[in-house]
Amino acid sequence: MRPTDKRLLRWKNCGRAFMLVLSISSALAGVARAEDVEITGAGSSFAAPIYQSWSVPAGEQAGLQVNYQTVGSSAGQDQVVERTVDFGASDKPMSPNRLAETHLYQFPTVMSGVVLVVNLPGVPAGALRLDGPTLAALYDGRITDWDDPRIQALNPGVTLPDMGVVAVHRADGAGTTYVFTSYLSRTSPEWEARIGAGTLVEWAGGAGARGNDGIAALVRQTEGSIGYVEYAYAAQNHLGIVQMKNHDGRFVLPSLKGFIDAASAAEWKAEDHFAVNLLDQPGAESWPIVSATYVLVPEDAVDRPEGQGVKRFFSWGFAHGAEINARLGYVGLPSSVSDAVLRGWPSSAAGK
Repeated sequence: MRPTDKRLLRWKNCGRAFMLVLSISSALAGVARAEDVEITGAGSSFAAPIYQSWSVPAGEQAGLQVNYQTVGSSAGQDQVVERTVDFGASDKPMSPNRLAETHLYQFPTVMSGVVLVVNLPGVPAGALRLDGPTLAALYDGRITDWDDPRIQALNPGVTLPDMGVVAVHRADGAGTTYVFTSYLSRTSPEWEARIGAGTLVEWAGGAGARGNDGIAALVRQTEGSIGYVEYAYAAQNHLGIVQMKNHDGRFVLPSLKGFIDAASAAEWKAEDHFAVNLLDQPGAESWPIVSATYVLVPEDAVDRPEGQGVKRFFSWGFAHGAEINARLGYVGLPSSVSDAVLRGWPSSAAGK
């Protein structure tokens, strides 16, 4: 009998909190193969679509069962520090001091864009234009109505609704929020002075939701809303995407080409734990809000079956994930970087 795969997708809704718990297992006649290793991960919702899509073929080909919980980057870091998961996922890289204290190995997996989505009656999808300073004003309360003159100046010929702004943000500690607020801090001195960047910040009102999926759902059901999500969530939910003014002064829609152009500026250094800044990079088509997403693995677990399974999973993704990456709007690492990640993987001796 040939192996079959079973995928369980469960939503938990507590108030407006959304948790996606994805469990993918490989089975033979309903029983896991003897050589299969079960690995657990938790964290970034930004990265969840790619790990979900890698898991099925990687499970078949590398003898793995993958259970990934979308709990946000902050919780993902906490869980791997506590050793309750085999890998943590975060869009905000952990500091070198914290990595050393917690004996974790950090590496990037893929890159993609954070995009703005809106629910504006009468405005065609993809027609709205914004820039960094105006976006910051929408989120810090300086702009409260969609027909504000500052938005009108960026959108000649577009009829904007006489409607209040509902700025939707993450209610959980999120790497996507860190990327988004870092971009606002980079492009708006007012934002940097008043609010700044972080996985959790003091929002000036608006509405909160958990996870990229939670923001997408809340924007879809709320007229007058704007939210920020990883590109795959916008595409999968058929949401109205905003054009953004990039570093070269051009208004662009998010695209794989735009992500690749921004990612081409990356300077990957193993001594910096592969942390890079891809925000507001030059290039005619460059999307201005691009980020890598990172994985954290315990150095003291690499010689265990689960630790070896984590390495097999990400090795598979680096070697075979290109087609899946492109289909979902993610940019894979250059082979020189993925090779460096695998070469630098801690050995069992280093973890003891």
